[in-house]
Amino acid sequence: MSVAARHYDTVVSPIITEKTTIVSENNQVVFEVPLSASKPEIKEAIEQLFKVSVTAVNTLRVKGKTKRFRGRPGRRNDVKKAVVTLKDGDSIDIATGL
Repeated sequence: MSVAARHYDTVVSPIITEKTTIVSENNQVVFEVPLSASKPEIKEAIEQLFKVSVTAVNTLRVKGKTKRFRGRPGRRNDVKKAVVTLKDGDSIDIATGL
């Protein structure tokens, strides 16, 4: 199967933090995905875009915080994260991009 445009819409961006670099030692990669994305869609998109085998996909929704901007209350957007576990031997180099 070829890479469809919907696969590019499913994976918004990689998340690079201290925690995600620690998790990468366990053959896991963390991506930001749309709130409407399901686990099978995420698995298919990662396998097609990066040519790797995905063992498991775990998702979590982070509710947006209420913050103040110039004295007025505002709210950050909700975010959905996907923790993708890869098969042993597979890896994704996030620094190179797509």
